[in-house]
Amino acid sequence: MSVLRGSLPGLILLLVLLVAGGRALWLWLDRPIERVSIRGDLTHVSAAYLREELSPLIQGQTWLSVSLGDLRRRARDIEWLAEVRVSREWPNALAFELIEQKPVARWNDTFLLNHQGEPFAFGPVSPPLGLADLAGPEGSGAEVLAYYDYLQPRFSALGLEITQLRLEARGAWRFQLDDSVWVMLGRNDRHARLSRLRAAWERQLGAQASQIRYIDLRYPNGVAVAWHGETETGEVVESEGS
Repeated sequence: MSVLRGSLPGLILLLVLLVAGGRALWLWLDRPIERVSIRGDLTHVSAAYLREELSPLIQGQTWLSVSLGDLRRRARDIEWLAEVRVSREWPNALAFELIEQKPVARWNDTFLLNHQGEPFAFGPVSPPLGLADLAGPEGSGAEVLAYYDYLQPRFSALGLEITQLRLEARGAWRFQLDDSVWVMLGRNDRHARLSRLRAAWERQLGAQASQIRYIDLRYPNGVAVAWHGETETGEVVESEGS
């Protein structure tokens, strides 16, 4: 027992020295962050833009104390970023590996859509040219994008491009062909209505496209056509078999 009592102060002193040494080592390592590196295949945004956006997130942080998980979550809120990975680099640097959003369409004028139909803001960065212009109620991005992907190849076979597609709040659809002709598709019987449009386009309307203001498919038989210079809907072009 006397041996143990004699060694106890030594053990306590050793423990104190270890704690003090660990504390000193932590303070020596936990220095201000002095360098940030950015990695990733960036197409639409520049490293300079991202550094400017990331800078406020690390201001006042130190190398060991900063929470990488919290930093990652906050960095993901930066426009154009789909995924973020953060790691420490000796002795006082952070490395950000960034995965950029891939825009496939414009959305409701102020957003872009990614491949999953999820909207994201594009901020001060100009979006790429040639994107389809889509719109719909909140939360409908994936549905509208999927219908665009369904329609576009069917019209490209006619040499046409869908430049705008709209889903209205009550479920009606309309779209624009070649930045020119609007088509009112409506809510119901969409497949049959599109078939009537294709037949009428191949038979007559394609040759008169420059004169057409809009086409209304919301008729039981045929399609109604409004011509430039007319205030009312023009003739109903009947489809074959109607």
